[in-house]
Amino acid sequence: MLRNIKRLFFGKNSNSHYKKESKEEIWKEIAKKKRCFASYHYIRGEGIEIGGLHQPLKTYHGAKVCYVDRLSTKEVQQFYSDVVDQPKVTVDLVDDGERLAKVADESCDFVIANHVIEHCRNPIGAIFHMLRVLKPEGVLYLAIPDKRFTFDRDRKITPFEHLKRDYEEGPEVSDREHYEEWLRVIERVKDHEKLQRRIEKYIEKQVNIHFHVWTQCEILEMFLRMKQDYHFPIEMEFIEKNGLEIIVVVRKAAISN
Repeated sequence: MLRNIKRLFFGKNSNSHYKKESKEEIWKEIAKKKRCFASYHYIRGEGIEIGGLHQPLKTYHGAKVCYVDRLSTKEVQQFYSDVVDQPKVTVDLVDDGERLAKVADESCDFVIANHVIEHCRNPIGAIFHMLRVLKPEGVLYLAIPDKRFTFDRDRKITPFEHLKRDYEEGPEVSDREHYEEWLRVIERVKDHEKLQRRIEKYIEKQVNIHFHVWTQCEILEMFLRMKQDYHFPIEMEFIEKNGLEIIVVVRKAAISN
């Protein structure tokens, strides 16, 4: 079956290379194709990609992309030294991807943020600002990991009510809870005193982790509830499982007078 899937995506001559590639490598290639499929259909004009790092989304139709990151190109290369041998984008704009304070309202035809939202302390607020910088009819393109297929598999799903609290009261109210869960479940810290010291250190340094985790159902619920509860001007265009991630494309609805 995998051989047939590979032929569908890569052509009938691909089977000659089948034995040389692992199943994981093949699925990674298929995942790239799905991302490209969605990009080809929805990304047009001029916009931004947040946190493109060494895997920026491939774009088509002459789309012009401004690469945004919280770190400069040099800082990215130093911070992500584990992938230093791989090509990275040149950071065009240093800015906080959750707030996009340096990006003008309604200035972008698209915003791309792959594997970004789970790193946001306030996902609803981050999406608010991504929508803010989009023009009416602009597109928000996201790839969000499904926790069941990542190192987050043993963590509890983040309910929407938790996201609402982070949005309405500020993400600081959840920092301790987030870091404690991360340290207990992911870093396996068991000693109580050591755990408390690490929590305080992580809060002080605002260590970047996966603050929230979801499966496909909760990801869909999140967008539907943002539209229902906060009247975010969004229309669902595309949602697709893609290996360990979910690709979501939403369009900013034109607000009629």
